[in-house]
Amino acid sequence: MSLTPKDLKAAFERGENISALLRNHTGSETNSEDIIQTSYDLQAGSYVAMLEKDPQLDVGLTAHAHSVARQLAECGKIGSLLEAGVGEGTTLIGVVEGLPEVPAIVHGIDISWSRLKVARKWFQKHGGPAHAEFAVASITHLPYADNSFDVVLTNHAIEPNGGREKELLAELYRVCSRYLIVCEPAYELTTPEIQRRMDSHGYCRDLPRHARELGMNVLKHEALKDNLLAHNPTAVTAIAKIPQNQDAIPQFVCPAYHTPARLIDGFYYSEESMRAYPVLQGIPCLKKEHAIIASKFTD
Repeated sequence: MSLTPKDLKAAFERGENISALLRNHTGSETNSEDIIQTSYDLQAGSYVAMLEKDPQLDVGLTAHAHSVARQLAECGKIGSLLEAGVGEGTTLIGVVEGLPEVPAIVHGIDISWSRLKVARKWFQKHGGPAHAEFAVASITHLPYADNSFDVVLTNHAIEPNGGREKELLAELYRVCSRYLIVCEPAYELTTPEIQRRMDSHGYCRDLPRHARELGMNVLKHEALKDNLLAHNPTAVTAIAKIPQNQDAIPQFVCPAYHTPARLIDGFYYSEESMRAYPVLQGIPCLKKEHAIIASKFTD
């Protein structure tokens, strides 16, 4: 018997682990993209709610974000920054605040449209950079050309994708032009008890090894100073790339073919791929699955 959206919402409200529930129901050993999307969309708004309810948690998040910002500051001047898996924007706003200079271009993508809607409101309420852009996208098929951003950042975004580490690292590396900074579960640097918890959630592991096997230049892999959650410590893995295309201005592309897309009549349309992608309440929806094949769109 299949689980309906109503079943999943009720399970979430009971406090059940939705990823584990769906893995058990489908017989999957890993979290598929659909499982991750469903789980995160049901959580939309919960991070913000916790921060507003508990000021001390907000203090901890700010410390964590500023610790991430110090890692990014080692990259030198950042003209363009992408956070992949931005969630509700609660970390990105603190990262940008903690940088010596706000990047001229700030983008955030997430698999969940609902979380991005929350992120946009959070930025407006708390003074996030007005020029920040958000879009629905998958880390497996980012809607950007090669070498689009000076720095690409993740913060517990690769986390639920255990078993797919190489695939995601390769795609994130593709769109950065100088540095890829991944702040993810510190699996190799933590206790067996915490490792067992991470395993139960299908978390990623061995990121430095995967990166090196892909031929990437891993500068460091170390525990982040300020952890938001004691049971989910963070490690930062810094990866350098020979600088390329540093003056690029990131533009959205068709995620399936990486061909240029431009905004026409409320859709991002790529003439080369003949695909149109909708914009829902001002948020572009740029997953491959969102595409509408429309060869006559501009006729």
